[in-house]
Amino acid sequence: SKFVNDKWMIKNGFLKDVQEHKPWWWNIKVQKLNLSAPLILLPEVSCQKAIEILQEKGYDQAPVVAESGLVLGMVTLSNTLTSVLAGNAEFSDPVTKVIYDQFSKIGLEDSLGKLSCILENDHFAIVVHEQMQFDGNGSSFMKQMVFGVVTAMDLLTFVSRNDKK
Repeated sequence: SKFVNDKWMIKNGFLKDVQEHKPWWWNIKVQKLNLSAPLILLPEVSCQKAIEILQEKGYDQAPVVAESGLVLGMVTLSNTLTSVLAGNAEFSDPVTKVIYDQFSKIGLEDSLGKLSCILENDHFAIVVHEQMQFDGNGSSFMKQMVFGVVTAMDLLTFVSRNDKK
């Protein structure tokens, strides 16, 4: 039934948005949001260490990214604490045991309209950018770089600060 849902089709890039009365910010690119650099955790970080880092740095959530650049998921302070307290994870377990692996990615060149569609169902989106890299043999490969995590509050703040009405 998803293929008949226009919002799902737009979110997943199968359909261009044809909304007639778009707000002034609809076609502005995600890169204009002025996101701060994200805190990234590697998969081997323990749940205990993740909690300490998130609290110390004042973050609620952080992407978990493999050395290769592959985004594995998102760890949140509340989910980590809940999982440990419920006995589903130990403080010593790697953070990959408590990550959300269902998440949306959005590119810097995507529109705030597309982001808005994603944020109707998801609490956040991970902002990524593909970058070509070369190894010592001259072989090239694409690597995803995480530029930030964007929430509905980030979008609302941008719209309210720059309201063109």
